[in-house]
Amino acid sequence: MHKWVVGSAALLAASLVGPANAQQPIVIKFSHVVAPETPKGKGAVKFQELAQKYTNGKVKVEIYPNSSLFKDKEELEALQLGAVQMLAPSNSKFGPIGVKEFEVFDLPFILPDRASLRRVTDGPLGRRLLKLLEPKGMIGLAYWDNGFKQFSANRPLRKPEDFKGLKFRIQSSKVLEAQMRALGSLPQIMAFSEVYQALQTGVVDGQENTASNMYTQKFHEVQKYTTRTDHGYIGYVVVVNKKFWDDLPKDVHASLDKAMAEATAYANEISKSENDEAWDDIKKSGKTEIIELTAAEKGALKAAMQPVYAQAASRVGKSLIEEFEQAAKAGGTN
Repeated sequence: MHKWVVGSAALLAASLVGPANAQQPIVIKFSHVVAPETPKGKGAVKFQELAQKYTNGKVKVEIYPNSSLFKDKEELEALQLGAVQMLAPSNSKFGPIGVKEFEVFDLPFILPDRASLRRVTDGPLGRRLLKLLEPKGMIGLAYWDNGFKQFSANRPLRKPEDFKGLKFRIQSSKVLEAQMRALGSLPQIMAFSEVYQALQTGVVDGQENTASNMYTQKFHEVQKYTTRTDHGYIGYVVVVNKKFWDDLPKDVHASLDKAMAEATAYANEISKSENDEAWDDIKKSGKTEIIELTAAEKGALKAAMQPVYAQAASRVGKSLIEEFEQAAKAGGTN
């Protein structure tokens, strides 16, 4: 049994002291796995500031970045048990707990740009997906962007055949497993906190991630080549323990809703600029060779990964994929 499971009921009870006794602040432990200077890290800090401001100190938000409280494989279970109140896991994390629908976000090239993304997350489809989390003991509050992914490895990656035989670290996602197998690679599921050492020691040959994650975790320092592909999206769903959230006083609820809305706008606004700056910093470092693909090369990668859609349909549903694609289109009904 994990040490944090022991006494989890007491932890949850402690987190609910505030509503019963106004003299005690309501503590929200907000755990996440990335660095404080990433878009998610900064979004968490913004929520902390606003939550404490709008509740006049009735709420105290404690932030635990860099997997300092729970490893990313443990965090959702910790939330369900009440050992932590708030998380911002990537979309991929919900598949292993039975909400496979969020894996649609992992499909390669399904989101051409951020405008398409907003049409999905801000529309009826995005809201309906959040509702799927409630039977799992959590409430989805918001979608936070990280950005679009790039590939890196110790081999130049220009063509599908360049990926053959390489061990690639991925997040836990059947869709991402299928993506890498379509390219002839060997997918390796690994906690985010373990990736740098795995790259450094050769346990894995490459990885996919956003520029901000790559730069803050120094992946570019242990990868000879980085290829700009924008082939996939990494985003997060801010979730809160359902019992904790439902038991909050109405005035606190309203203040936290306001704080989350503003923190979400802030986090999503800085996501693009943070990734652009990180990309420039990676280039300037000179520690990894940057590969810019031609339109034909990018098209070949996209074609090689197209079979992933058919494989994903058996997990997330063909109709959901079609609805997602329609919602992403300009002028779509969602």
